Amino acid sequence: MKHRERIERIIAGEKVDRPAVSMWRHFYHLESTAQGLCDAMVGFQREYDWDIMKINPRASYHMEDWGNELDWSNDELKKHSKTKFAVETIDDWDKIIELPMDSPVLGEHLEAVSLIRKEIGNDLPIVMTMFTPLSIAGDLVKDDNTLLEHLRENPEKVKSALGRIAKTFANYAKELRNAGADGLFYATTQWASRTLLTFDEYLEFGKPFDLIPLEATGDGALNILHVCASENYLSELANYPAQIVNWDDSDPTNLNVKTGTDAVSPKTVMAGIDHRGWLQSGTPKDIELKIRETAAQAPETGFIFGPGCSIAPETPSENLRALRDTIESLKH
Repeated sequence: MKHRERIERIIAGEKVDRPAVSMWRHFYHLESTAQGLCDAMVGFQREYDWDIMKINPRASYHMEDWGNELDWSNDELKKHSKTKFAVETIDDWDKIIELPMDSPVLGEHLEAVSLIRKEIGNDLPIVMTMFTPLSIAGDLVKDDNTLLEHLRENPEKVKSALGRIAKTFANYAKELRNAGADGLFYATTQWASRTLLTFDEYLEFGKPFDLIPLEATGDGALNILHVCASENYLSELANYPAQIVNWDDSDPTNLNVKTGTDAVSPKTVMAGIDHRGWLQSGTPKDIELKIRETAAQAPETGFIFGPGCSIAPETPSENLRALRDTIESLKH
C-alpha cells in the first residue's frame, strides 16, 4: 500500500499490509528559513520513509510575530535560546492582537509547508505542528508560574488574549490546509496535565480555546491530538475532533497502550515507542525485539507506531534504521 491509503484504512479500522509508523525530530541548525525546514523534513522522510510526515518547525514560530525573540543555534543538537518574551506584565496581554496571515514568521512557515508538499508529492499525509492557545500563551511569558499567576490575578484579561490567539490560529489552520497540509499535529505541551492545572481549570482556560483552531481545519482534515507531558488529561480530551491521538505511553504516570487505546476508542492510537528510553539507549537488536513485542500486544487495527514526543536529535541512526526495517518486516 501507499502511505495515504495505509493511513486512511487504519483510521477506518481496516487491516493493512503492515503497521504504520511515524517519527519526528528537530533540526535546529536548519529551522531558521522556509527552505531549510523543507530540506530537513524532506531529507528525514526520504531517509526513513515514514507513513505520516509530522512537520517539526522551530517551537517558537507561534510566538515570534507577537514579539518573542531568539538567540539562534547553528548546532544540530542544541536548541535556540529565548532572549525576549512578548508578555512581561499582566497588561502586556492587551498587546496580543489577532495577527494577519501575512505576518513574517507565520508566512515563512506557510511557505515551508508549500515547499514540502511540492517536493514530497501528494501520496504522503503531512500534518503541521500547532500548539494549543494556552500552550502558546505559556510560551509568551518567561515561565509557567508567570502564566499561572496571571490566570489567577486577572483571568478575564488572559482569556481575552487566549481568544485572539485562538482566532489567529483558526485562520492559520485554514491557510495551512491551502498550503498543502492535511491537518494539524495539535500539541497541548505541558498544560493539559494535572501537574499545572486541575481539570476544572483546564475546562475554563484550555478546552474552549483548543477547539477553535481544530474545528477550523475543515472537512477531510487529518488531525493528530498530541497530549503531552506526565499525568496528562488524555482520557478527558479524547473527544476532540482528531482522528489520531498521540501521547507518551512509556511515562508511568500516563496510560499505557492498552488502557490508552480503550480510553480514546474508536480513535486511532499513535504510540508504542519509548523515545527517551530504549530507542536512544538500546542496541539495534533491542529495538527489533521491542517493536515485535509491542506489535504483538497492540490492537490489530487503529494503531500507528509513534514516539511520545519529538525524538532527541542524537538518537542513533542505526536504531532508527532498525526500527524502520523491523516495521517493514511485519507484513501481514
